[in-house]
Amino acid sequence: MVGRGTIGGGADRPGRVAYQGAPGAFSHEACAALRPWDQAVGFATFQEAIGAVTSGDCDCALIPVENAIVGRVEPAATLVEASGLHVITEVWRPIRLALMAVEGARLSDLKTVESHPVALAQCGPQMAALKLTPVEAFDTAGAARAVAAAEDRSRAALAPPPAAEIYGLTILRNDMQETADNRTRFLLLCREPA
Repeated sequence: MVGRGTIGGGADRPGRVAYQGAPGAFSHEACAALRPWDQAVGFATFQEAIGAVTSGDCDCALIPVENAIVGRVEPAATLVEASGLHVITEVWRPIRLALMAVEGARLSDLKTVESHPVALAQCGPQMAALKLTPVEAFDTAGAARAVAAAEDRSRAALAPPPAAEIYGLTILRNDMQETADNRTRFLLLCREPA
């Protein structure tokens, strides 16, 4: 991990680290864990997060490029390769996915489950066992936010457990991922080499 003050505004001001997703997404959690001194700035797409570094709006970006279950995280991996940015460091982070829904919902009420396509791919067997129809969303925490806003007991989200608290949802089942060793590799990207 790169030390404080080496990237961004220096020790006198925090830098800005871009990530794709809403507050509570895995990328947001990774920013908070790896660069707690920086301001984490969320973007709707990987392209926008990478573009924020290219334009100078953000000092660096933390982007997921590989998952232990599903392989390459696309389109993120391809966008990183084409970005021209420098990889400063990489880190593997554990990924735990929880099934969450609005308060009062039961597993038997659920019909659909929303999440990022990579998260949905990590939970195929459990979703099939529960007879849930997958619905792709722009990210895990964004799916949790949408489920909370809809107030529909038939809709669930697959997201990091902290997203349930952020968006006022109830966790109906933890560890939906296929394997306990589910991990994602994140790259820290900057305009200049370290």
